[in-house]
Amino acid sequence: MKIAIASDHGGYELKSYIIKQYANSEHQFTDLGTHSEESCDYPLIADKMADYIVNKKADLGILVCGSGIGISIAANRHKGIRAALLYNEQVAALAKEHNNANVAVFGGRTQSKEEVMKYLDIFLNTEFSNGERHLRRIAQMG
Repeated sequence: MKIAIASDHGGYELKSYIIKQYANSEHQFTDLGTHSEESCDYPLIADKMADYIVNKKADLGILVCGSGIGISIAANRHKGIRAALLYNEQVAALAKEHNNANVAVFGGRTQSKEEVMKYLDIFLNTEFSNGERHLRRIAQMG
């Protein structure tokens, strides 16, 4: 699976950790930046990710900022993006199963690396249910 990953400065450490953890996996990661802990603006990072997903350069995306909130809001402004802040096991599964989320979001300052890896594994290994009610609701979002 092709996965694009990006963060602002608040998520840089966690983003780097995620990439290392999946280095020997079947997933192909593209790092869209940032590449340091120097302050940068998360809306620009989210815009870059949205463009990448909408133009089908990756199957899924991962975004990280300090809390995960700001970058989620910025990403979800884009048509075709369904970014979900994953904060427990149930949400990690339902984001994909019911909402067919195409971007997983985490907080670099609010979540442990162990939690994030657990939630990300669940998200990546869950299939969209394709149920009529879920398809209908996703279509309403555009």
